[in-house]
Amino acid sequence: MENRAASSAAHIYGKNKVSAESFTSGGKAFTKYPADIKQRGDRFFTEGINNTLLHVYIHQPDERLPGVNATFGTEFNRHNTWFDYLDLFTSYLKRCNFMLQQGRYVADVAYFIGEDVPKMTGIANPPLPKGYSFDYINGEVIRERLTVKNGRLFLPDGMNYRLLVLPKLETMRPELLEKIRDLVREGATIMGPPPNRSPSLENYPVADQRIQRIVGELWGDINGTTITSHKFGNGLVLHGVDLSKALNNLKITPDYRVGGVDSTLFIHRSTPNADIYYLSNQQNRPLDFAAEFRVVGRQPEIWDPIDGTMRLLPQFEQKKESTSVALKLDRFQSTFIVFRKTVTENRSGKALNYPKEITLAKIDKPWKVTFDPKMSGPEEPVMFDQLIDWGHHPNEQIKYYSGTAVYTNSVSIRKPSDGHRIYLNLGEANVIAKVKVNGVAVGGAWTAPWRTEITKALRSGNNVLEISVANTWVNRLIGDSMLPIEERRTWANDNPHQPKSILEPSGLKGPVTITAVYY
Repeated sequence: MENRAASSAAHIYGKNKVSAESFTSGGKAFTKYPADIKQRGDRFFTEGINNTLLHVYIHQPDERLPGVNATFGTEFNRHNTWFDYLDLFTSYLKRCNFMLQQGRYVADVAYFIGEDVPKMTGIANPPLPKGYSFDYINGEVIRERLTVKNGRLFLPDGMNYRLLVLPKLETMRPELLEKIRDLVREGATIMGPPPNRSPSLENYPVADQRIQRIVGELWGDINGTTITSHKFGNGLVLHGVDLSKALNNLKITPDYRVGGVDSTLFIHRSTPNADIYYLSNQQNRPLDFAAEFRVVGRQPEIWDPIDGTMRLLPQFEQKKESTSVALKLDRFQSTFIVFRKTVTENRSGKALNYPKEITLAKIDKPWKVTFDPKMSGPEEPVMFDQLIDWGHHPNEQIKYYSGTAVYTNSVSIRKPSDGHRIYLNLGEANVIAKVKVNGVAVGGAWTAPWRTEITKALRSGNNVLEISVANTWVNRLIGDSMLPIEERRTWANDNPHQPKSILEPSGLKGPVTITAVYY
């Protein structure tokens, strides 16, 4: 919960950036790579982190490979096999950070963490129902920064909540309880059990008497069983009720709701001109689902942080309090759904959000694969009649190879008319790839859906494809561990990989296809 505590602190004190040491990892050295750590990073984005600090870059004092590493962290340094591909990953992180720094975080519930110390964070008790968001809030912010407007609790920078949930604690200082009483009188809703004494001996026993007097005002004859609510001033006090029921009674619908899917996480930020939702599929399987967003009257768009593309989603349905959008997320895929343009009619059924892709070519000819001799690879290019894992190749220079290999092939194609987006689909690449078409760099692929757009570089007629694939250091370290020390070409201060260690999947997996879609 450290990330939630950090982001809550930023939200309640009016700070926009929430930084975090990111991708600190345990386990064996050199096993981590962007696709492997994406799921965790995406989860932290949904918890409010929006300023990624990579951990860790270790200075390499000489040219020994793979060099110096720690027993923790990811090897974001110049000697790692995929270091020259890192921009594919950091571009994704930058886009996510930029979008998640826009506007303000949207939440409905603030959980008071209590006044006992030391206290870094609280607990979300009772649990928050799916589809809502929350912050932790402390006593200082309640006393000094909270006000009430139209039944919502507001902070000076505009951050606001509909419900304040109190913890199951017996103590609260009278000054704080008096402020909560004033907030309820002005229209706020609070939920939770009453305290019965002050945590301090200051002004004892008068302080405890003040607590009891205010409790009598606020909670009245609530007993948490047969009587669960008490009207006070313009506000309301709840105790002993289900949080879902409380939110329903307050007419607060879920901010994000899906049917039959429980593996997506979300975060919502709002600007004066747009509502921005970030969605993350946390499972290793694709999803096809309809999602409801608490936005009405605006056109949904999908903004892909992998490649920076943006397009309208024409297939949606406007409801009274929400907009339902047909969505697809690939394995561990994340995306932004943005609402910014005004619409006045439903568009469901007029067009598809994900039109069928047309296969233009399947590249199933033999590939010329060029390894790097300086990385202990073969001196001459090797023909792959079919795409196989390097670890399954009979040539031990390939079986235990670590580094980059360049796959070269050609394809003759008739380019579709303007308006189509054309993609090179890799199937999968272990662990990361960059692509050139006719000598033009067109990006790369490091996570599902393992494709890159090649529209501008592709031409009608013959096209040359170059796919550069890098794996991890693991296989070379395993291979070298079988050699006498004087014959090894690798060195690391910490190398847990031994002859009986399992080789990591490596190389272009395929199938490789070229497809086109008209949006």
